[in-house]
Amino acid sequence: MDGNSKDKTREVAEKKGAVAIIESKKGYGRAYKTGLSKVTGDIVVTGDGDATYPFDCIHNYVQKLIDDDLDFITTDRFAELKHGSMSIKHRFGNMILAFTLRLLFFINIRDSQSGMWIFRKDALNKIQPLDKFNDGMPFSEEIKIEMFSSKKVKAKEIPSKLYSREGKVKLESFKDGWKNLKFLFVKRIAK
Repeated sequence: MDGNSKDKTREVAEKKGAVAIIESKKGYGRAYKTGLSKVTGDIVVTGDGDATYPFDCIHNYVQKLIDDDLDFITTDRFAELKHGSMSIKHRFGNMILAFTLRLLFFINIRDSQSGMWIFRKDALNKIQPLDKFNDGMPFSEEIKIEMFSSKKVKAKEIPSKLYSREGKVKLESFKDGWKNLKFLFVKRIAK
C-alpha cells in the first residue's frame, strides 16, 4: 500500500515484483483498510517499507502461525531493539500506550504499536468490519484490541526485532501519540 508518498518505496517494491496499490486518502489506518480489503492470499503479513521490520524472519513467523494454530500474531519489537532503532522518547511513549491498552482492555501485550502482524485473512471476518476501524494511527492498536478481544480469534504476541529506519520519519510523535492515547479511552467507553 502506498499512501501516495513522496519517497521511492513504491518504485523499489515494484522493481522487486510487488504490486503497489495507491490510496489517495490520507491516513495510516486508511491505507491498511484499503490494502486489507484487496488481499487475495490466505495469510497476510504487514510491515512498514522503511526497513525497520525483520522481513527476513517472515517464514518463521508464518510457520509459528501454522504450527500453533493461531489466527493472528503481532510482534514485540522491544524483544530486540537494534542500535538506533527507537529513540528514548518513542520508547517511553510506546510504554505508556501499551500500559494503557493493557489496563483498559485486559490484553497482555508489550508492544501495542507494532505494525508487523501475521494473520489468517479469515480472521478479519471474526472482528468488527474494516470500515469501522480508525483511519489514522490508532488503527494499529485497534486491530490488536479487536483480535485479542474476540473469542473466535486465537491471537499471540511473539518476540521480534526492530532495525534502524531507512529514510525520513513521518511519525509526528507527540501528536500521533496523543491521538492514540485518546482513542484508547474512547474505544473503551464505546465497547
